[in-house]
Amino acid sequence: MTATDDLLRLENQLCFALVTAARNVVAIYRPILEPLGLTHPQYLVMLALWERAPRTLNDLAADLALEAATASPLVKRLEADGLVTRQRSAEDERRLEIALTDAGVALRERAVDVPMQVMRAVGMGIEEIGALRDGLGAFAGRRPELP
Repeated sequence: MTATDDLLRLENQLCFALVTAARNVVAIYRPILEPLGLTHPQYLVMLALWERAPRTLNDLAADLALEAATASPLVKRLEADGLVTRQRSAEDERRLEIALTDAGVALRERAVDVPMQVMRAVGMGIEEIGALRDGLGAFAGRRPELP
């Protein structure tokens, strides 16, 4: 086998490693998020809203690297669960504003331990997780910060 052949082995493909890792990460989060009543995508929406709310659906979708049409059903489900509200902007009815309910704000306190539970599940510390996350920045559409 030549070096070129070796480059084409499935086990040597970055794309395969990332897809497999992404699937496994979601599987790790699933039992941790179940007691909170959240799926992994819903958890990401809530994280973004806990950082800043209220905000528009388009703004939320952009921060999550999603299309608004993909984020909308997630937000609708969170609204049905009583965690968020959706309301048309008084200034521009084309804008849909998403806000946290009291239950959505309170859920944050129950979610505080999620990152630590994930670190325990994978046997990694905060520094290792941070290095891995930062190493994926180029593939996640983030550019490294310049000094």
